[in-house]
Amino acid sequence: MQTIRWGIIGCGNVTEVKSGPGFQKANNSSLIAVMRRNGDLARDYAHRHGVPKWYDTAEALIHDPDVDAIYIATPPASHKEYTLLSAKAGKPVYVEKPMALNTAECQAMMEACRAANVPLFVAYYRRALARFLKVKELIDTRAIGDVRYITVTLCQPAAADLLQAPTLPWRVIPEIAGGGLFVDLASHMLDILDFVLGPIRAVHGFTSNQAHLYAAEDIVTGTFVFESGVHAVGTWCFTGYRRQDITEIVGTEGHISYSTFDAQPIIVTKPNGSEEFLFADPAHIQQPLIQTVVDHLNGIGPCPSTGESAARTSWVMDQMLRRSGTNTISKVPFDAPLG
Repeated sequence: MQTIRWGIIGCGNVTEVKSGPGFQKANNSSLIAVMRRNGDLARDYAHRHGVPKWYDTAEALIHDPDVDAIYIATPPASHKEYTLLSAKAGKPVYVEKPMALNTAECQAMMEACRAANVPLFVAYYRRALARFLKVKELIDTRAIGDVRYITVTLCQPAAADLLQAPTLPWRVIPEIAGGGLFVDLASHMLDILDFVLGPIRAVHGFTSNQAHLYAAEDIVTGTFVFESGVHAVGTWCFTGYRRQDITEIVGTEGHISYSTFDAQPIIVTKPNGSEEFLFADPAHIQQPLIQTVVDHLNGIGPCPSTGESAARTSWVMDQMLRRSGTNTISKVPFDAPLG
């Protein structure tokens, strides 16, 4: 069994606990190099995490012969650039979500990796968490009968860092993030629905900037239909008065409700009562998905989050944000296997 030696481009906050240690703790995996444009910060990260090498350019890390695979943990604006460089070097890529600024960039990334014959994975790590595997199991075993419709709600007050910081965080700067907090957070919610119920085939959305705290949208509502015929509606509001995070899947024999971001139980409700399932998240929340990537690279199992599955989620968000320049319902342009 080969030990996959990883290099990280962009060792920022997300890599401190959520992902970085997962590359060190996963079986047959090691983290040997990190990169930040600020070399002092890269050196500090390497020292604190016991990483042998550090760089201040992505090219140097990518071309290090001791690095087998690349994890791109930068904001979305640079995902395409670094993916294409990694593919050209013949190295597999694991890229943060959302996959890129838009669907066109996702397609370019997939094409480059196919041409180089290297796999492309995306950090939609909830696909490997026990909580969401349970949701999928409940749907697959028809615990609530045939699924009919879904409602998705995510509401948050305006974030304190937006109201107090002298400069805006990159997550609400469209040219860096691809949109606002909708792109950052709804991507997880939509990706899990793709994982559980299959691809979405038609989408319609409306966006507004109601509070005028930044240039990006701060509320999105959407309707969408799955290939299976299941209907769904969603609302994502980032300037409400309270926090609410709930997805409800309604079937012919009951319904399932769960939280995407909060450690709340899955609740299955039927006419004869309710049942709850509670799961704790791992210390390094990306580690279970990282393990599937390592296993995939070693030929012992598929990773559930690929470029193809992640591009579908980017396409759905593009339609809700009306990036196609039309308000008409569109059909998904991908012909890819589920997951």
